[in-house]
Amino acid sequence: MALRRARGRLREADFVHQNAADEIKERLRDVNRTFTAPAIVTAHPEIWADVVPGAVCVPPGDVLDLQPGAHDLVVHAMALHWADDPVGQIVQCRRALVADGLFLAAGFGGETLNELRTALAEAEIAETGGLSPRVAPMAEVRQMGALLQRAGLALPVADALRMTASYGDIFALMRDLRAMGETNALIDRHRAPARRSLFARAAAIYQDRFADDTGRIRATFEVIFLTGWAPHESQQKPLRPGSAQTRLAEALNATHVQDNPVTALDRADD
Repeated sequence: MALRRARGRLREADFVHQNAADEIKERLRDVNRTFTAPAIVTAHPEIWADVVPGAVCVPPGDVLDLQPGAHDLVVHAMALHWADDPVGQIVQCRRALVADGLFLAAGFGGETLNELRTALAEAEIAETGGLSPRVAPMAEVRQMGALLQRAGLALPVADALRMTASYGDIFALMRDLRAMGETNALIDRHRAPARRSLFARAAAIYQDRFADDTGRIRATFEVIFLTGWAPHESQQKPLRPGSAQTRLAEALNATHVQDNPVTALDRADD
């Protein structure tokens, strides 16, 4: 992973990082709080260091260089999808936060490069009769949101932003991925070089399935954003189930109808 990032030339294809950084800045403005001890986990401080003035930048890795209770804000920037243990990464960030400190993360989600995944899979099945993982699997929004709760963060929120880029062909897309440092690092991938015919067929499938009227192909990049807070007694707490004093129907000025369980069962049988 580190080798691929080192070989990358992110300046040539930094649009995903720039958009994610802008989104994080916007969310911090909405929080309307001054952070005095921020930290950013990033392999690209040249892009992310300015997101929060005065932030300490630490590189991603299995063990993060974050001291317990040292920060009131930790941003994990576009590196969770590389982590062998994403829950462990978030737990380390939570431990580095003071009480009521804010955790934010941005990372690639499951819809990222779905077009490339489809084209390569179909091409490889046709060419070799088998299938090798060539695009890393990435988590969905719900899965990522569940990580926040597992890590012990309060008030968890997960949402996604989709970006669509267009390219002249599949090879231009692959050049961008190489510049991003996001090429295939899966252990189970085929080690032997792929046949030229595989990529030629993949290019044709991609063009046929995912090209626009001008002949340019589209590529989806989904970025999932995570927000959570280190627990503190001043934070809002969910109400105990059944403790509501007003029916939803009353709030909506609607009529409440009690379901008949026998009727419901009859409908299910039908």
